[in-house]
Order: sequence, then structure tokens, then C-alpha cells
Amino acid sequence: MQLVLNKRGAKLSIEDGLFKIKAGEDIKRVSVTKIDSIIMHKSASITTDAVLEAIEHEIDILFMEKTGKPLGRIWSHKFGSISTIRKNQVSFAHSKAGADWIINILMKKADNQAALLLTLGLPDRSTDQKIQETVAKLNTYREKMKDLEYEVITDVAGRLRSIEGACSKLYFSLISEHLPEQYRFAARSQHPAFDMFNALLNYAYGMLYGKTESALIRAGIDPYLGIMHRDEYNRPVLVYDFIEQYRVWADFVVTNLCMQQVIFIEFFRVENNVHYLNEHGKRILIQSFNDYLEEVIKVNGVERSRAGHIMLEAQKFATMLKSFKQS
Repeated sequence: MQLVLNKRGAKLSIEDGLFKIKAGEDIKRVSVTKIDSIIMHKSASITTDAVLEAIEHEIDILFMEKTGKPLGRIWSHKFGSISTIRKNQVSFAHSKAGADWIINILMKKADNQAALLLTLGLPDRSTDQKIQETVAKLNTYREKMKDLEYEVITDVAGRLRSIEGACSKLYFSLISEHLPEQYRFAARSQHPAFDMFNALLNYAYGMLYGKTESALIRAGIDPYLGIMHRDEYNRPVLVYDFIEQYRVWADFVVTNLCMQQVIFIEFFRVENNVHYLNEHGKRILIQSFNDYLEEVIKVNGVERSRAGHIMLEAQKFATMLKSFKQS
């Protein structure tokens, strides 16, 4: 269970061995053992006792800005990484195996995008042909990634970014076309978001970044040693690589919230056409996305929650890195 403090003045403390959440006149108590992560927003506070209790129970504390972007975290000292993993991460990032790994993730991302597009459609089926044509183009781009020749990722990084950008442009354009009019958007806009859809998606991606970084840290992997994304100073760049295979989950939740028309402009604070989710909007998105991540699905014959599959994949990656030897 994720504990989210996004109301101005909310305070998290410990009382009688329970987390105590006070927001105005409202007070809620919850067992420490039921919480796996705590999300703190600006203007909320947490006591030292609550921090120490979270550390003792291996509960992540993540600090987020108003767009949902993670700014920092506190984690348990029990999440320690052995030096073998970190040493091998450096070798892996500069190897053909590392390039293979990230290209496979990007191909999986293209497959996921195609799968989501196939769930779209209008009652009169007037866009069915366009959906099929777009999926075919995504498959063509996927094959172009598969056919690249390289020894290390720097040989093809520019080409990969170009292909990935082309896929995303096609993908989001078609999603927008199928949304109710009030949610349609001209283009993907990140920080800032200029419409409701992008504001929702940026926030959902921020939540997913937090989950992904936590999984990597818990597995003993250094999130700052990236492969394709490795040129950003003081950023958890491996998270940006690893997350690509899971972005479709955020896309799906946000697209469906808009399709169901349960999100309204009143759920946003708009400043100079920049859209920020307010407390009501955050509550709906956070609950919807967390419920989706806790849903049990089968992947490669293994049944786990979606959040559990992220953790499992991080653990498998760590196991591979422990024994990695560059040829």
C-alpha cells in the first residue's frame, strides 16, 4: 500500500506504533506493516520518528514536485548493493550485451504501444484502417531497431532516438484522435504540460519513475549508471532506460480515465496555459494507477501484480549483472 501526503499542511507522525496522518481536522491511523512506500508533496511534513520507523521497516519515502516528478528519496540501509553489481554495470553499459539489452527494451516498448492502439476504435469503426496502418508502421520501426548493426550503444544511440521519437509521434497522435474532444492534445508536452492529458500522463510517469527506481535500488542496482541515457549529470539515468518497457501502463490508465470522461478541468490548476493536477485530480489518478499496478497479471507464466513484475525484472537484471563478464 502506498501512503500519499499531497494535501497542504498534512503531517505524518508515529503514535502507538501506527502511522498517524493529520490533514486539517481529519486524522487517520494505519499500520506500519501495511505500507510499502510513502509519497511526500510540498507543504506536507513528516516527523523524524516516522522517518526512522519507515527506515526500520524498509519503507521508501519519496519526495515529489507538483508535476509528479520525483525529487529525492530516503531508503533503508538494508537496500545495500554489493560492489560486484556496480562494477559490472559499468562494463555492461559499454558492451554489446548492454546495447542488446536496451534495444530489446525499446522493441518491447514498440510492441506495447501497438497493443494499446489495437484497443482503440470508434463505434462506427471509421478509424480501424488507420489503427492498422499505424500499428504496421510501428512494427516497421521495430524491425529497423532489430536490424541495426553495432558493437556498443553509442554506435546507434542517435538512430535509436530518432526511431523512438517517430514511434512516439505516431502513437500519441492516434491516441489523441480517439479521445473525447476536451482531452485531445496537439503534441506530447513534458514539464510543463499544456493540456489535461499531458498533465495526467506526466504525473503518472512520475509515479512510475518512483516505483522503478525503488525496484532497482532494492535489487542492489545503481540507478545512476545508465546505458542509453547516461549523459545527464546527477540523474537516475538507468531508471529512464529500465522504465521504457512499462510506460504503456501509465499510458493505458490515463487514456482510459479520459475515455471514461471522469476527469474535469476543475481537477487542474491552470497558470499561463500550464496545467497542474490539484488535490482532487491527484486523488483520482493516484488511486486509479495504484489499483492498476496492484492488479495481478501473468507474464512469461508468472503471476504477480504489475508492481511485483517490475520488482522481479529488477531482481533478474541484478542476478545477470552479478555474473556478467565482458567478452
